[in-house]
Amino acid sequence: MSVKVDLDRLADVLTDFPIGYLITVGDDYRAHTVAVEPTYVDGALDVGDIGRHTRDNVTAHADVTLIWPPRDPGGYTLIVDGTAQPSEKALTVIPNRAVLHRKATSESPSTSPDCLHDCVPIEK
Repeated sequence: MSVKVDLDRLADVLTDFPIGYLITVGDDYRAHTVAVEPTYVDGALDVGDIGRHTRDNVTAHADVTLIWPPRDPGGYTLIVDGTAQPSEKALTVIPNRAVLHRKATSESPSTSPDCLHDCVPIEK
């Protein structure tokens, strides 16, 4: 059973993350990463115009990942997995998983003393 992404919360969180990276894979399963500035529109992430390599990759492999680094050291990274939907020039990504992620610290909330990560799922 998949967990539904809380799209309203994702839209709010995105305001803190202006520049991100779109990761796709080619037929050789090598990662292709490009800088993007996605915007949230009607339940999807509008990535905007994409180049030839990205288009080829999402046409063959629709599963993609978007990553936004933290603004400050120790802050959360936003990670969104989704399904790419290319149009004539642009790309839309339908989110199917979203999480705020960072390395755990001694102050991080955790249920395990050996937890390596501090994760906050953006889910309903």
